Amino acid sequence: MTAQMIESKTVGDVHAGRPGCGRTSPLDLYARGCALLARLCMMASVAGLVCLIAAVAFQVFGRHVLNDTPTWAESLSLLLVLFVTMMGAAVGVRDAGHIGFESLADLLPPLQKRRLCIFVHALVLLFGALMAWYCGELAESVHAVKIPNLGLSEAWKYVPAMLSGVLIVLFSIEHIIAILRNQKVVPAWL
Repeated sequence: MTAQMIESKTVGDVHAGRPGCGRTSPLDLYARGCALLARLCMMASVAGLVCLIAAVAFQVFGRHVLNDTPTWAESLSLLLVLFVTMMGAAVGVRDAGHIGFESLADLLPPLQKRRLCIFVHALVLLFGALMAWYCGELAESVHAVKIPNLGLSEAWKYVPAMLSGVLIVLFSIEHIIAILRNQKVVPAWL
C-alpha cells in the first residue's frame, strides 16, 4: 500500500488502511454506524419535508377551496419543521456543513491545527450534550400538557432537539476519533 493510499484513508474504510488486515476495528464499525445513522436521518428529514409540504398544501386547499381551514395542519407543520431542521442540523455537524473558522486553522502549524479541530469538536459535543439534556428536561416538564389541535403531548416539541443533541454528540465523537486516527469523515451523501 503506498503512502498516498494510506494518507487518503477515510473513516469507514474496510481494512482501516492496515495492510494484510482483514478485520474491521470497533472504531471503524462506530464510523460506519454513524454514517448509516446520518443517512437514515437524511431520509427521515426528506420524508418529514414531504409530509410538511403535504400538510401545508392541505391547509391552503382547505382555506381557499373548501373555506374550512384544518386547524391541525398548522400545528403538525410546526412539529415537522422542528423535526426536519433538527435532523438536518445533526447531519450538518457530521458532514462538516456547519460554520467554521477555516482561515484561522489554516494559519496554524499542523499540530496546533489538529488540537484546534479537536477543541472545536469537543465544544460542539458539549453543546449537543447540553441541548439533549435541557430539551429532555423541558419535555419532561410539559409532558402532561396537550397540543390543542393535535392531542399530542407538548413534549413532542422538544423531542427533535433532544434527539439532535444526542446525534451531535455521537457525530462529534466520530470527528474526534477521525482526527486522532489521521482520517477524514466521509459525508453521508457520498
